[in-house]
Amino acid sequence: AAIAPHNYTYNFTWLGRPVIQFPQDLAALQEIIWDTRPNLIIETGIAHGGSLIFHASILQLLGNDGHVLGIDIDIREHNRAEIESHPMFERIELIQGSSTDDAIAAQAAEAAATAERVMVVLDSNHTQAHVLRELELYAPLVTKGCYLVVCDTLIEDMPAGSFPDRPWDKGDNPRTAVDTFLQTTARFEVDTAIDAKLQISVAPGGYLKCVAEK
Repeated sequence: AAIAPHNYTYNFTWLGRPVIQFPQDLAALQEIIWDTRPNLIIETGIAHGGSLIFHASILQLLGNDGHVLGIDIDIREHNRAEIESHPMFERIELIQGSSTDDAIAAQAAEAAATAERVMVVLDSNHTQAHVLRELELYAPLVTKGCYLVVCDTLIEDMPAGSFPDRPWDKGDNPRTAVDTFLQTTARFEVDTAIDAKLQISVAPGGYLKCVAEK
């Protein structure tokens, strides 16, 4: 419960940018990217850009043509400047707008249409309604064998009122969205092996593997 008031995830950077993730999840994401070798990673929620830089750097190590598409409703100018001046920016494209806006989602779908292997990471607004809409829009873009990662499902396991300045809480968060979503599809399964291995994660039950074609 001390995670939220002490901003624990803000303690870490990746190649100079705040990444706002648990180190354990970065290790898991690295394993996923290395094993599945996506050539497009779509990420909603940019913040300081550390996660974009992280994904781009692993794609760089893979040596393929992979790139990252980052979507955020408000890309702050100082963050944009830092991201665009970073050595990994050559593998990054930024889109400003709401991830649940149909026109924004259409741009992501256009990018996914030319990619052989697509991974999606959802890490923007954490209310159930918002995440569920993101799942409706972006889950179809994930290709078989790749992953759909829903961040901050941990909120459901935290005491009610842990985020008094946010619209999400226990009972209304990414985990409740995932639970609802999984009742509607057979394309995705929770990779419980990742949960068992990490023990500490921002996304318990949120590592979803795509097991079927669209």
